[in-house]
Amino acid sequence: MKNIDNIGVFCVGETLIDFIGHQEEVSIEETKDYHRYLGGSPTNVAMNLARLGADVRLASTIGEDGFGTYILDKLKENRVPTEYVRQDAVQPTSVIFVSKTTGTPDFIPFRKADTMITENQIPTEILEKTRIFHTTAFALSKNPARNTILAKAEEAHELGVTLSIDINYSSRIWPDRLKAMETIKQYCQYDPLVKISEDDIARLFEERLSHEEIFTFFHDHLNVSTVCLTLGSKGVTLSRKHKPLITLPAEKIEHIMDATGAGDAFWSGFLFAHLKEFPVERCLKIALSLAAIKLQNVGRLPQNMDVLSELLRIS
Repeated sequence: MKNIDNIGVFCVGETLIDFIGHQEEVSIEETKDYHRYLGGSPTNVAMNLARLGADVRLASTIGEDGFGTYILDKLKENRVPTEYVRQDAVQPTSVIFVSKTTGTPDFIPFRKADTMITENQIPTEILEKTRIFHTTAFALSKNPARNTILAKAEEAHELGVTLSIDINYSSRIWPDRLKAMETIKQYCQYDPLVKISEDDIARLFEERLSHEEIFTFFHDHLNVSTVCLTLGSKGVTLSRKHKPLITLPAEKIEHIMDATGAGDAFWSGFLFAHLKEFPVERCLKIALSLAAIKLQNVGRLPQNMDVLSELLRIS
């Protein structure tokens, strides 16, 4: 096992601006105004983990523009190191307009700089110190980021690093579904920790699969050991090869403020607990608790509460 004092998680993928609608439960075409937030799934995970005291790194590309400056300021404010966040002089910072909803949000992406991740942003000497290498289907959807991530995932695996992926697939991000499936299979050959939602599965397979079919696909066809299937308000089911399923309910919330980033909060909690080498059921409870905290706040996790102490009380 790698030394616990080394880098906990190296997040690789999209850093962008989320413009989240101000009006609740309306479609994009009916949203009148938006509030700006730092976003991107791997970026959210990096910021959440840094908030919890984990040693993280983030490799991503942003524009050499006002949004890029805003992003760097916010990353530093949230104690996320920025030495592997590159500013591209040609491509502008990617932005996404998102509806504000308690369910799966609608969105319109405008992608430029986030796809321009290069191998020199993920140095071998840093991978050698890393315990978990995390990315997303979003990040893998376009080159050169795709080739970079796949090459570095292979290198990380050979170095004994645990891999992780959020298969946040959407045809709006990745129209070529067959290429997406091929790429996901390529990444999964390194046996990552897999996080996927029922909505992700429906988009990836263009049909609703039973939980048994989902777990059989990952375990038997992709040879993945651990699959975490998030079920929205119904909670989560985790499947490990040749072990009983673990299903836990979501925490009850009276008023959901914003669902954007809830999945990232969940996976941040899971990876944080995994780094602590907690039993898997405790990892899931911590993940669900962090997701619940996020659901009750718009944008990032709240700054005015001791999130770490709250989570560590969970047994």
